Amino acid sequence: MPLLMLKDVPRYECLLEAAERYPTLNPSASEAFLHLLRTGDAVFAAEGAYLAEHDISQGRFMVLMLLNRCDGHQSTPAELADEAGVTRATMTGLVDTLEKDGLVTRKNDSADRRAVLVQLTGTARKLLGRMLPGYFASVTKMMQPLNKAERKQLVTLLQKIQAGLASSKHAAQPKSVGAAD
Repeated sequence: MPLLMLKDVPRYECLLEAAERYPTLNPSASEAFLHLLRTGDAVFAAEGAYLAEHDISQGRFMVLMLLNRCDGHQSTPAELADEAGVTRATMTGLVDTLEKDGLVTRKNDSADRRAVLVQLTGTARKLLGRMLPGYFASVTKMMQPLNKAERKQLVTLLQKIQAGLASSKHAAQPKSVGAAD
């Protein structure tokens, strides 16, 4: 589902006119923000379309990728929720679905009997082995218009925006994306 249904960003002149009515509207900030939203929406949709070809949601894919960091990696559902920026209830739903599909297993932590650890199954490793070459090729193609220096600059600029968001009263909190994601 698209995050923003904006086909075209308003012309800069329209933003200048709007700034006359809304003195706190900074036209260049608004233009950059709208382009960021438009691009983020397109990237999110492209990733979702690729994953849909493999019958996996973006939420479940994120869990698999978190567990795929190194061979034999395992995490608690709480750690996964924190890393993915979702609620623990959402993560429980994602892990439940992945376990039902045979992609992860839960086991008790031998060091702490109260803790449960989640890890990938062989089926998940095979799925990722089939998916990831095409996924990474798709990511590379999306970023192809930028040279290496521009990609580094983009990362730096996005990190600045993220730092600004972290200090904002509107900073994102973990959200529930739905257990079925």
